[in-house]
Amino acid sequence: MAGPPASLAPYAAAKAPVVVPQVAIDDAKGTRLPLSAFKGKYVLLNLWATWCAPCVRELPALATLKASVKSGRFDVVAVDVGRGTSADARSFLDSHGAKVLDTYVDSNLALLRAFNAFGLPLTVLIDPQGHEIGRAVGPAAWDSPDAISYFKALADTRAAS
Repeated sequence: MAGPPASLAPYAAAKAPVVVPQVAIDDAKGTRLPLSAFKGKYVLLNLWATWCAPCVRELPALATLKASVKSGRFDVVAVDVGRGTSADARSFLDSHGAKVLDTYVDSNLALLRAFNAFGLPLTVLIDPQGHEIGRAVGPAAWDSPDAISYFKALADTRAAS
C-alpha cells in the first residue's frame, strides 16, 4: 500500500513499528479500557483537550473520517486528556461537530506521558497488532478526500499474522 498522502501533513509514517505503551483510558461509562482492547483493527488515537484551539478545530475532521470509513477494521479513538469528566467530554464533542466520536477520557494524563506528548493535538496510528506505525504532532486534514481514501484502503488490507 502507498504511504500517507501529503494532505495529512504533519502526519508521518514511523520508520519502524513500535509497540504501543499499555495504558488505559476511561469510556463514557467510566470503564477502564487498556489500549489492547482495540487490537485487531487500525486505530487512529487522537489526544485532545477542550482548551487546545487546534484540537477543537480538528475534532469535526476526525468525526468526518470516522463516519466515512465504516469498517470493523478501523476506528477513530479521540481521547480528552483534560481534567474533565466523561460527561464534560461528551457535551463538548456534541457541541463541536463531533457527535459521531465515542467518548473517552484520560484525566490522569497517562497517554501524554506514555506517548511522550509535548503538545496537542497528538494523533497516533496503531496497527491491528498494537504497534505505532505513524504519528502527527499538530492538526491534520483527516477529512480530506485523500486522507479518507488512504484510511479506507488501510482498513481494507489484511492484517499481517
